[in-house]
Amino acid sequence: MLLAAPALAQAPVDPVVIPAPKPAAAAPLAPAAAPVAAKPRKVETATPNAMRGVVIGALDKRTGETRAFTGRPGQYFTFKGLRVIVRACEATPPWEQKLTGAFLLIDEALLRGGVRRVFSGWMFAESPSLHPLEHPRYDIWVKSCTMRFPDAGPDTVVAGRAVSSASAAGASKAKKSPEIPSADASIPR
Repeated sequence: MLLAAPALAQAPVDPVVIPAPKPAAAAPLAPAAAPVAAKPRKVETATPNAMRGVVIGALDKRTGETRAFTGRPGQYFTFKGLRVIVRACEATPPWEQKLTGAFLLIDEALLRGGVRRVFSGWMFAESPSLHPLEHPRYDIWVKSCTMRFPDAGPDTVVAGRAVSSASAAGASKAKKSPEIPSADASIPR
């Protein structure tokens, strides 16, 4: 059974008139200025991918053979029937909690020819069970990633060094709350 919706009462609507924009006065043409070359900004970054070093461990579960492969992102290595391509590796700076990972593509050669992708993703050295290769015969894991980091960044605070005026300018300008006397100060002795 269908019910008809009640008719909505429509209130009369006043039309809104928007005035047309007035034409702007024509500005005299100025001679074209020569383009200003922007100064290149020096940016401190971590190590480029091509200069990072990665160490990958491999295990054949049937024979117990283990190997460590050292390379750079963009390179690959073969271990028995696997081809491991390292796309990237990352490590946290020394002043943060240690975390090392690599993005790996792992392909397996099939007996009838061809290749099958068995893993694609990040693997982490500190938690190998987070994203493991699930293969009945092989184990692959990340051992390390070598990177360089700048000694100090623009916001780095070093103990014993005076605070610069630039960082003092970032101090809060909010009104401070009045000091509240402690309960111990009001008790006569």
